[in-house]
Amino acid sequence: MARKRNPARRRLMAALLLAVLIAAGFAWWTARNWRPDRADYPVQGVWLSDDDGEVDWRQLRGAGADFAYLTASEGTGTRDTAFGKAVEAARGRGMQVGAVHVYDLCAPAEAQAANFVTVVPRDKEMLPPAIALDINSRTCPAVPGEAQMQSELTTFLNQVEKHAEKPVILMISDALEQEYHLAAMIDRNIWVSQDFLEPGYAGRPWVMWTATSRLRLNATTGPTRWVVVQQ
Repeated sequence: MARKRNPARRRLMAALLLAVLIAAGFAWWTARNWRPDRADYPVQGVWLSDDDGEVDWRQLRGAGADFAYLTASEGTGTRDTAFGKAVEAARGRGMQVGAVHVYDLCAPAEAQAANFVTVVPRDKEMLPPAIALDINSRTCPAVPGEAQMQSELTTFLNQVEKHAEKPVILMISDALEQEYHLAAMIDRNIWVSQDFLEPGYAGRPWVMWTATSRLRLNATTGPTRWVVVQQ
């Protein structure tokens, strides 16, 4: 015997499916467009690397970026050869600029510092250098112990800060903080990262927050990391 169809049930299922599709579409749109309210965070900007491709600095400034942090170096050998041109382009649009070094937990501190200072000139107008610290199984499959890591990092910070003539900002990931509790050990301003929700993993007040890594702007070809400053 053929099973009778229930029109009311079909309509209900269709309505539920439509609601799910609308919610998914709204979540997708929000992920691509959301930024923290400027009333809460008056100073906002971006963190860019050469992986982001060509940047339209006019559009980026028009989108509300007050500053740009640019990844200048990574580990002991990776450098952004276009760093100087990007600094000039950002400043030409009235933006402040800072340099980021992606720290390798397994690489010698002195060689990493030498890599950074080779790319980043001594410039009093630059924002404080930011040091990105994370656990990266690709470059460092076996992380060092706490004492060794802190000793090497201190050597690196001393040399970079001597060059920059200002304290660095520590960009600490959640994974690294869980491993080393670095925010409590080293007295520097903290930069945290977490999409959409203000993170608390550092255990103390932060100065900068990468609030989303998914923002889509016409100024770049891919998703943009949007950063806010806590004043």
